[in-house]
Amino acid sequence: MIGAGPRGTSVLERLLANWAPAGPDATLHIDVVDPYPAGPGHVWQPGQSRLYLMNTQSFYPTVIPEDPDLARPLAGHTFDRWRELQREQPHPGLTAEERAELTGLAATDFPSRALYGRYLRSTLEDLLSCLPDGVTVEFHNTTATSVRHASGGAGFDVGLAGGGVLTVDSVVLALGHLESRLNPEQRELQAAAEEFGLLYLPPAAPADVDWSLVPAVQPVLVRGMGLNFFDAMGQLTEGRGGQFLPGDGGLRYLPSGREPLIIAASRRGTPYRAKATLSGYYPGAVTLRYCTEDALAKFAETGIRPAFDHDLWPLLHRDALWAYYSTLARSQPEAVLTEPKEFLAALEEALQPHAHSAAKWEALVDSVLAVHVKADHRLNLLGLAAPLAGKSFDSRAELDAAVVDYLMDDARRSALGEDDPVKMTIGALHHGRAVLKTAVADGGITDESWVAGLRGWFEAFVEGLASGPPALRAEQLAALVRAGVVRFVGPDPKFGVDRKARTFTAASPWVGNTEDAVAGEVVHAVAMVEALAPANRVAVNESPLLEQLLAEGLVRPRLMMTVEGTPVPTSGLDVAPHPYRPLGANGSVTEGLFVLGLQLSAVQWGTAIAAEARQKSGPVYSSGQRTLRDADEIARAILGA
Repeated sequence: MIGAGPRGTSVLERLLANWAPAGPDATLHIDVVDPYPAGPGHVWQPGQSRLYLMNTQSFYPTVIPEDPDLARPLAGHTFDRWRELQREQPHPGLTAEERAELTGLAATDFPSRALYGRYLRSTLEDLLSCLPDGVTVEFHNTTATSVRHASGGAGFDVGLAGGGVLTVDSVVLALGHLESRLNPEQRELQAAAEEFGLLYLPPAAPADVDWSLVPAVQPVLVRGMGLNFFDAMGQLTEGRGGQFLPGDGGLRYLPSGREPLIIAASRRGTPYRAKATLSGYYPGAVTLRYCTEDALAKFAETGIRPAFDHDLWPLLHRDALWAYYSTLARSQPEAVLTEPKEFLAALEEALQPHAHSAAKWEALVDSVLAVHVKADHRLNLLGLAAPLAGKSFDSRAELDAAVVDYLMDDARRSALGEDDPVKMTIGALHHGRAVLKTAVADGGITDESWVAGLRGWFEAFVEGLASGPPALRAEQLAALVRAGVVRFVGPDPKFGVDRKARTFTAASPWVGNTEDAVAGEVVHAVAMVEALAPANRVAVNESPLLEQLLAEGLVRPRLMMTVEGTPVPTSGLDVAPHPYRPLGANGSVTEGLFVLGLQLSAVQWGTAIAAEARQKSGPVYSSGQRTLRDADEIARAILGA
C-alpha cells in the first residue's frame, strides 16, 4: 500500500475483511508506506487547527462500507456512529480539545478536519486490534520513490526514500493529494516575489501553510474564493485572535489588530454559495424526475454512448427547473400569476422529454413561465453561479457592498432550507451530481463531452453552487467586510506585478472608472496567497514516484479526443477497469499494480469526495460508496477471491 490516508485505509480494511486463508499456514503480509501517520494521512492530520472544517456534516462520511453485498467489516463504523460512541464512552486517548468538540457536535454539524483525522486513526487502530490469523501489517514512515518489476520476475520492487527496497507481489497506489508544479503565471509571480522581497504562497493544502508569514495590517491578495479561501480567511482572522460576536442584523467582527487587509479575488468575484440548512445530505423536498439512474442507464442498455450537453444536461436542467418552480409555488404562491396547480401542470407538460423535440423544450418552458410567473421571480439558472455577471461598479466600496448583499441573501436562503427555491434548485443539482457520477464513469460519455462539457463548464458551475461552505462562513465573511478586514477585486481579475511600486497588483475590468477602462481600479499588495488546491493532474504532479512510473512506461496519462479530433491529456491515469490497473506506455495492462482515488480522475468524476454513509432517509445512490467498492475489488483481486 503506497498511501495511508482514507483510500489506503479502505483497501487495508477490505483486505482484512476478505481474507480467507486457504490453509492453516497461509499468510498475508501488508506493507504500508506513507511519510504521514497512517489513517489520517496527509490531509486529515489530527493536530491541525480546529478552524479547518469539513465540507460535509457529521452524518455524511465513512471509510467503512455498509453494502450488504460486500464482506462484513471486522471493525469500525461510520464517522457519525463513531461520534455517538465517543460521546457515550470517550476513548481514553482523546485529547481535551477532541472531547470538547465531540460534546457540542451534532449529526448535522460540520466537524473539524482534525476530528475526522482522529476518527480515521481510531478506525485503523480498531482494525489492527483484530487482525485475522496469518495477517501481519508493517508501516513504513517514509516515501516510496519507485516501483519496478522485481528483478526475479514476479512482483515488484518498491524503492524507499533513504534507501531500502520492499519486494512485494502487488502494489496499490492510493497517493491522494500531491504537490504540483506551478504554471507559467505562478512561476512569474514567485520569481517577482523573490526579486522584490514580496511574499508569495503557492497552492497548497491549507494545513501545510505557515500563515504566520503573512504580515499584519498590510494588504494581501488571496486568489480563489472556493473552500480553501475560507480556510485562509479563518487563519488570518480568528486564528489571529479576532472574534465573531452576535450583532444587530448579523454577526459583527471584533479585530485583534493583527489581521492583514485581505483582498479577495476570483473569476466570479464572489465565493461559493453556502450550503442550505438541511436534516440530510440531499433535500427531502427534491426528488429527481428526469435525471434518474434508471433513465441514464437506458443509454447504455440501448447501446448509446451519450454526450453530456446533448443528452445528460437537458435531463438535469429539467429537474433543476422543476425544483425551483415547484418550491416557488409552494413557498411563495404570490409569485405565481395563476393558480399554482394550473401553473405546475403546464410546466410539467412543457418539461416532458417526449412531448416535443429537444431543440424546442426550453422555448416552450419560457412561454409557460411568461404566462404564469412574475418576471422578477423567474430563474436564471446559470446566473446563480455568477451573481455579478453583467454588472459594473463605479468604486470598490460599491462592489464590496454588493458582495455583502449577496452573502447575506445567500445565508438567509440557506436558513430557509427546503422552503427556498434557489437552494432547492441547487439541491436538484446536488442529487443529479450523484447520479451523473455513475453515468459518466468508465467511458460512460463521449470523450469530447467529458472534456468540453462535464469538465469544461459543468464541473466549475456545480461546484460553485453545491460544494460551498457552511452558511456560517458566509455570515462571517460579510462581518469581515463590514469591519474593513476583507475587500474584493471584482470579476475576471487580472494579476501582475508593479515593478516600480514593488507590489503585486490585481484589477477587474468591471470595477472603477480610470483612464484605462480595461484595467479597472488597480489594487496593490505586498503578499499573495493562492487559495487553490495543487492541480490534480498526473502529468504535473511533483511526485518522484509518479515521475518514475511515467518515465519508465509503467503508467501513462489518459488521452481524450476533442470535438476537433485533437488528443489532449486528461488529469488522471489511463486504466483498465475493474479493478483499476494502469496501462503502460505501450497500452498493456500492468498486472499486480492497482490505482485508487484522485489519480482515477480521467475515468471517474468527483474523486476527491469522501465515501457517503447510508443516509437514514432519502435516496441511496450507487456512487455514494463507489470508492469503497473499488477498494473491495482491489482487495479481492490481490487475494484471488
